[in-house]
Amino acid sequence: MQHKARKFSTRAKAVTTTAALAAVAAGVTGAVSASADTTDTTTAAAPAAVTAVKDKAVTTTDHLTVQAATDAAQAALKAAQKEGQRVSVAVVDRNGNTLVTLRGDGAGPQAYESAVKKAYTAVAWNTPTSRLTERLKSAPTLKDIPGTLFLAGGAPVTHDDTPIAGVGVAGAPSGDLDEKFAQAGVAAIGNRR
Repeated sequence: MQHKARKFSTRAKAVTTTAALAAVAAGVTGAVSASADTTDTTTAAAPAAVTAVKDKAVTTTDHLTVQAATDAAQAALKAAQKEGQRVSVAVVDRNGNTLVTLRGDGAGPQAYESAVKKAYTAVAWNTPTSRLTERLKSAPTLKDIPGTLFLAGGAPVTHDDTPIAGVGVAGAPSGDLDEKFAQAGVAAIGNRR
């Protein structure tokens, strides 16, 4: 009698498991079906919400290519290496987004972030950062603007007199050297054919 009870128990388990799996499958199918219905409704409504804007509401901007940014960073690093300087180089776009960074062998840990900030400062003001340090004398709170660094070593990149990028170098013993290397990076872009 015990033997029959075990078979019944095994059969009961099999039936119960099968029923549970069937219930889960039905629930998933229902959920997928409900989800599909919602998606169809949303998709149908989306085109009505799209509005075309007039040409006068749109502007086009120029951006430095990644290849040009890489060329600038490599040229700046190479110029520093020729003079035995250990620097970091950064190239940022008009909005301060980093395009390329190169940390030279032996560059100090602070050089990386400083290079990015110098590049951003140069493009934000469309002026080499060495010139901006003079402005601090009459407006000392400029240095409080987030993401900026008013030390020599940043050079703007322009296209049709509009700033489109910045090259920043940090790590040399003087800002003048940093800026010289940043200018070498800008020159490399200008010399591209």
